[in-house]
Amino acid sequence: MKQLKVGVLGSGSWATAIVKILQTNMRNVNWWVREPEIAEYVRDTGVNKAYLSSVHLNPRLLNVDTDIKNVIQGSDVLVLVIPSIYINAAFEGLTPKDFEEKKIISAVKGIVPEEMMIVANYLETKFQIPSRDIGIITGPSHAEEIALEKLTFLTAASKLKPMRDLTFELFSCSFIKIITSNDIYGLEYATVLKNVYALGGGILKGLGYGDNFFAAYVANCTKEMKVFIRHVHPVERTYYHSAYLGDLLVTAYSQFSRNRTFGQMIGQGYSVASAKLEMKMVAEGYFAAQCIHAINEKYKAEIPIIDAIYNVLFLKRSPAIEMRKVIDIIR
Repeated sequence: MKQLKVGVLGSGSWATAIVKILQTNMRNVNWWVREPEIAEYVRDTGVNKAYLSSVHLNPRLLNVDTDIKNVIQGSDVLVLVIPSIYINAAFEGLTPKDFEEKKIISAVKGIVPEEMMIVANYLETKFQIPSRDIGIITGPSHAEEIALEKLTFLTAASKLKPMRDLTFELFSCSFIKIITSNDIYGLEYATVLKNVYALGGGILKGLGYGDNFFAAYVANCTKEMKVFIRHVHPVERTYYHSAYLGDLLVTAYSQFSRNRTFGQMIGQGYSVASAKLEMKMVAEGYFAAQCIHAINEKYKAEIPIIDAIYNVLFLKRSPAIEMRKVIDIIR
């Protein structure tokens, strides 16, 4: 394990938390940081001053590079932590040859909008990466708590056991416990959906709804998530698994949830444009709502909660009116 060269692609809060985990288990980490100023600061201090600035990494054990191709070429295993809306642009100019013999673990929580694909499908289709070399790592988790070394359970998923075992070994440490799964596609969609539902929950909070209704809302989101995932990837799975229900709960309820925060601003009267300007980090649920709506044009699953959130964000419908529609379908 220690001889493997691992590269992290992305420099936000989740990427910074992942570098912290990897440094706990390994000596050197290659790290693609896009902004030259941030990259230089990390090299000098071991601190990402833009995200999770309280985390102190060992700069002597970091190879920070602003050229993504260098990091890819110098790594055996790549951990992808670029927000989904930026992946296509970040990979511009890369070819399947650049990823030959590479193993990729996606920690992305979204859909690549240009292709309308979850990340595993995108990597397989566009870069011809064999499914045996693709894995995902997912929550329930918030980067802020990982930064504080709070006990966190992550799920490592891949179609085949060797990739699951590799992810397990890379990420397991004193404060990270790993559960394994082979449901890579179901878990990716669950990760996308929970962000949309958390954003919708934020809208409810912004409108003044209390915890009693919020609990019923989240329970119904779980049922709707099950309906949608069954349509797009119909295999047997356990939805009370922590990577499904647990990730939805932490994203919907936590003070650290940027999706909930974004939605709460909408519920309080901010326009979508104003809320986007106020947020310093990407709220994946905003983009995911549009992607799931588009994907569902093919599958025709009944997802009225997602539809209501989409109507608020992209059709400029009244949050109060759309959320009252959600009240009518709660069971």
